[in-house]
Amino acid sequence: MNNIKMFLDNLIDNSTPNSPSWNKEISFGHIKPSWNYIDTFMIKAILEMYYILEDKKYLNFADNFIDYYINEDGSILGYNKEDFNCDNINGGKVLFDLYSLTGKEKYKKAIYNLYDQILKQPRISLGNFWHKKIYPNQVWLDGLYMVQPFYMEFEMKFNNKCNYQDIFIQFKNVHNIMRDKKSNLLYHGYDDKKECFWADKNTGCSKNFWTRSLGWYAMALVDTIEKLDEQFFYEYEVLQNYLKELVDAILKFCDKKTNMFYQVTDMILKENNYIETSGTCAIAYSIMKGSRKGYLPIYYFKYGEKILKSVIEKKLIIEENNFILKDICLVAGLGVYEGKGNYKLRDGTFEYYISEPIVENDAKGIAAFFLAFSELIRKENENIYEFI
Repeated sequence: MNNIKMFLDNLIDNSTPNSPSWNKEISFGHIKPSWNYIDTFMIKAILEMYYILEDKKYLNFADNFIDYYINEDGSILGYNKEDFNCDNINGGKVLFDLYSLTGKEKYKKAIYNLYDQILKQPRISLGNFWHKKIYPNQVWLDGLYMVQPFYMEFEMKFNNKCNYQDIFIQFKNVHNIMRDKKSNLLYHGYDDKKECFWADKNTGCSKNFWTRSLGWYAMALVDTIEKLDEQFFYEYEVLQNYLKELVDAILKFCDKKTNMFYQVTDMILKENNYIETSGTCAIAYSIMKGSRKGYLPIYYFKYGEKILKSVIEKKLIIEENNFILKDICLVAGLGVYEGKGNYKLRDGTFEYYISEPIVENDAKGIAAFFLAFSELIRKENENIYEFI
């Protein structure tokens, strides 16, 4: 526990809004800092650690970091609503937290600012949001994590639950159109027009199962269920079933030697595939939280715990108070941009996914790691209270 806390302390002690130590895409591409899902994913993890450790250092850091991006009128530094980028909604989750914790009205105004994008977001024919304006008619698993938990929390707190069915239907559509019926894994992306070069001409789906996208989807399910009012029994039960079906499917591809998962999920024996940390941590978090909250059978917790402890043993390097979480895929996507590795076409092939750079201490890995770790501590605390 002390080592993990020291890891987090080192990260925040060496980070500012202009220079977050965990955002390797900024340093890799020399990008000017602006509102983005990577930093806000990390801030969400820091806030979860605050809730369990009650160390004001974490709350103060999170507040100061996000405060930098939010103007008094609720406008957001570097945010362009007309990009219709699902990734930009992710930060709204921490705005709910910080509004509740600090009472700053500008956070509430920013929440409404982001919600306005949801109301205007373009949709495919079935009703799901486009992933981004630059990806017309496309749904990516990543986008469900970025948007749906925020969308559900807004509906529950500020909109009298009016649009909860929209959220449920978007999950239902993804389950129906992006799931491989044989493995029950879901493909990374879907093109509603079936026109993109990476899309199957019959199904519209991309070619492979990318573990981090499955992790995004698993986290989307567990975090959205948490926000959903249990009075909507049917929807609540269906989403829980989706979660269990997904977890059961993923666990079949867990590497028996490491208890972790490969970059391309199902190609365990294929040369150059590698054990990837961010997707593994996201899966561990989803399993442990799902079990703790009762969305999964209670005995599933041990699966997530085993996965996380393997990450700590095999992927976390500690040397003289220096901490390195290794083997994190920097980024992966479909179409438009070039890949950042030696395989430039983002075509969803195995060769593409394994070509993207592998980095250390990127938030897509370390945020998922701390979210998973927070679930482990919560469970241990519950056991202590039960014993007392």
